[in-house]
Amino acid sequence: MLNNQKIYFIIIGLLLFASCNKLTKATDFITQPTAREVYARNFESDSLPYIFWNMAFKETLGDSLHVTSPYQETGIFNPKMNPVYGYELNLERGRKYDFSVLTDTLHPLVFIDLYERTSDSISPFKLEKQAAYENSTLNFSPKKSAVYKVVFQPQLNAASSFRITISSEPGYSFPVAGVSSKKAIQSFWGAPRDGGKRNHEGVDIFASRGTPVLASIDGYVSRTGNRGLGGKQVWLRDGLFGNSLYYAHLDSIIATNGQRVKIGDTLGLVGNTGNARTTPPHLHFGVYSHGSGAINPLPFLKEEPQLVADQEASEFYNSYLVKSVRANLRSSASAKSEQIGSLTRMDTVNLLGKTADWLHIETSGAKRAFVHKSLMTPL
Repeated sequence: MLNNQKIYFIIIGLLLFASCNKLTKATDFITQPTAREVYARNFESDSLPYIFWNMAFKETLGDSLHVTSPYQETGIFNPKMNPVYGYELNLERGRKYDFSVLTDTLHPLVFIDLYERTSDSISPFKLEKQAAYENSTLNFSPKKSAVYKVVFQPQLNAASSFRITISSEPGYSFPVAGVSSKKAIQSFWGAPRDGGKRNHEGVDIFASRGTPVLASIDGYVSRTGNRGLGGKQVWLRDGLFGNSLYYAHLDSIIATNGQRVKIGDTLGLVGNTGNARTTPPHLHFGVYSHGSGAINPLPFLKEEPQLVADQEASEFYNSYLVKSVRANLRSSASAKSEQIGSLTRMDTVNLLGKTADWLHIETSGAKRAFVHKSLMTPL
């Protein structure tokens, strides 16, 4: 049995631990440390494994790999490699992006960091957002279209299977009932009008006359009327300083000035009024940004292809051998992408992951690239 003195010290220790825990949480609430800063508390400042882990992350910012949304990669984290997964991609204003990683039942920590590429040669990447500590998903809606880099890095010694997924969805609900962006949008932003005197500042969505035209956002109707090129039209404002959505060529107007609406409320009916009298019924849909005028509405509306699940990581091998005379290394998982190097027969590589018919590899010189699986054989 424990004597009273031992019990006393145990109680004091528990109280001090609880107090430190509360103090750390309170301090974190004020200072808002990053997920990586929280993780660093588990290591001494001179811990070599952590130093190498951190160096691997920084080196990945120099990679030139490029992917497009939607993207999916599967594999198994190799703890001997300090694996890091970095991809550049073009993100469009008007879309909601989801960066996520699914692991096995061990649920290792995976850090997700998103950077915007800048023109600064000294600091080419600016940190935009990080997933919270222990979170496996990062959501992001860019305020401008630009090149970004997302980095996924598992904790030290992680040996889990994984599935990395990058996907997006439109920022607005589709404005015409019963049709989709894949087939109904037939005239796009920037197309010449009036013999090239002006450009199309929107997209045209074709549908039968009388099809309901819907609110794509929650907001209020700032203006309605029958005037000019747009004929019968409705303007919908997204908040005080948000975008203004322009619905034109309506057959009839249902919304009223000043009306508050929710997504899916009917604003009017598809028609061909204004300068569209000689064309089939359609909705001209425009987006106007506060301070910068008309912007391309397509990213706000277009649907993204559905991902097809890749093969499971049970078929995964850590190393591959080049079986062809030459194997070109690509910046993307496409034969049309930039060639960033090459390998010759019997060269070996470490495997980071698989995406469709492509291998994401790291060479003996620590260069990361994509190579077609038909050129390689597992070791």
